[in-house]
Amino acid sequence: MAIRRAFAVAAASIAFFSASAQAQTPPRDVAGIANYAGPDRQKILEDGAKREGSVMVYMTGTQIQPLMDRFRQKYPYIKVEASRLGSVETSQKVLEEYGGGLHQVDVFELAIEGLMGPREQGILQPFTSPEAAAFEKDAIEPQRRWASVRVGLIGLGFNTDKIPLSEAPKTYDDLLNPKWKGRMALSGSISTAANWLGVVLLEKGEDYLRKLAQQDSRVFQVTSRAVTNLMLTGEVELAPMTYASHIIASKAQGGHVEWIAPGSVYVLDTVTALATKAPHPHAAMLLIDFLMSKEGQMIYRELGYESSRTDMPPGDLPPVKKVFLTNRPTYMDDFEKWAQMFRTLFDRGSRK
Repeated sequence: MAIRRAFAVAAASIAFFSASAQAQTPPRDVAGIANYAGPDRQKILEDGAKREGSVMVYMTGTQIQPLMDRFRQKYPYIKVEASRLGSVETSQKVLEEYGGGLHQVDVFELAIEGLMGPREQGILQPFTSPEAAAFEKDAIEPQRRWASVRVGLIGLGFNTDKIPLSEAPKTYDDLLNPKWKGRMALSGSISTAANWLGVVLLEKGEDYLRKLAQQDSRVFQVTSRAVTNLMLTGEVELAPMTYASHIIASKAQGGHVEWIAPGSVYVLDTVTALATKAPHPHAAMLLIDFLMSKEGQMIYRELGYESSRTDMPPGDLPPVKKVFLTNRPTYMDDFEKWAQMFRTLFDRGSRK
């Protein structure tokens, strides 16, 4: 019996130490690195990033350059390379690359519509970040394939020289007042327009939208940012499809404009995601952690964006009811229906 107990203890000890050694083995594949949550996670990521030496980011422009600059300061041994295209163009680019066996992208920082195709094709790697615990639930894709890092809110923008704050519409119902007929402008950019209509449809219903269409809003075939520029000059008085970030930036430069949330507002969330075959996964996860961190989110806010972190200090905007449309399982089909409804109801006589 004593011999058996000795063997049992020895076997248990061997099993324990083998399991411990296995648990401490650093992950080597992208999925393992993306989801490693051990106490030595930061060290493993930094050591791996030093070996990798660089990270490739697919993004839409230079607007987040201050974040890239700060990331380089934190990790000077990581060279940040970037490909800058529109979200749709980036989606096409990565689908073609993966289809041809080219795997060069590590991290995405894109509007969600640019990642719908890659998600369907299995190009996005689910990941775990310690920063995720501080985010609103809807800001994290249900399968953890992306996380919202900068938020654009669409509400009412208006020129305060043309419309004093005390007289401005405050709710969606206020927009039906006959005094606003012919005085509103909308962007014909279908990505923004369809999502704006989707939120209004969910909150107010189709009958409301038909009544709003009778207010004869002018539709400009330009971006929402360009409509805001027209608002700054006074050519546009009121625009129900205006990004809060554009108004905040314009006010900082002396523009006489204001923004109001008339009810639930659409969240255009730009997200970060990891490629399934990222060649530099350690550096990629360090960058994703940084973009999601409180420090990174504060830099985004300084650039005029809102954050989905719940531990941020109060910003320039009051609390609003956000709608994350892209988490809807039927989003792709819904988007097509909303786009067609916008064209039918509002975009009947668009102008440049």
